[in-house]
Amino acid sequence: MAEGLKSADIATIKRILPHRYPFLLVDRVIDIDGSNSAIGVKNVTFNEPFFQGHFPDEPVMPGVLILEAMGQTCAVMISVARDYVDTGTSVYLMSIDKAKFRRKVVPGDRLELHVSTLRGHENKVVKLSCTGKVDGEMVAEAEVMAMIVAPGDT
Repeated sequence: MAEGLKSADIATIKRILPHRYPFLLVDRVIDIDGSNSAIGVKNVTFNEPFFQGHFPDEPVMPGVLILEAMGQTCAVMISVARDYVDTGTSVYLMSIDKAKFRRKVVPGDRLELHVSTLRGHENKVVKLSCTGKVDGEMVAEAEVMAMIVAPGDT
């Protein structure tokens, strides 16, 4: 695991993910347990650009962005666990299955993104279970597949 990391702050996340504002959707990743599990954190604020249109009178974080935040958390966990930080290796979302949304995520919420590996701990393709929670209450869940691509891979 990269430099014994058990968490990733925003500076480390930016070294791993190519995403930038307004599409970097994870503020911190905590409790990284190797390639087994991790928890991402997204502090949802009223200033998020998507709230201008979704929905102006009743702001709700789009479900697809919750799924994207889950995927970004998976990529950070995998990259830290496998020492991919600063290597140019990318983690791409391949599929999303069993996605369900249980309640709205709104400004002021602290969205926790719990991810755990189901299959492929050492493979190039990894299957993960993802759960979004606010105040301990499940707001979303999904299973995702991710592919690891090193520089020079096609």
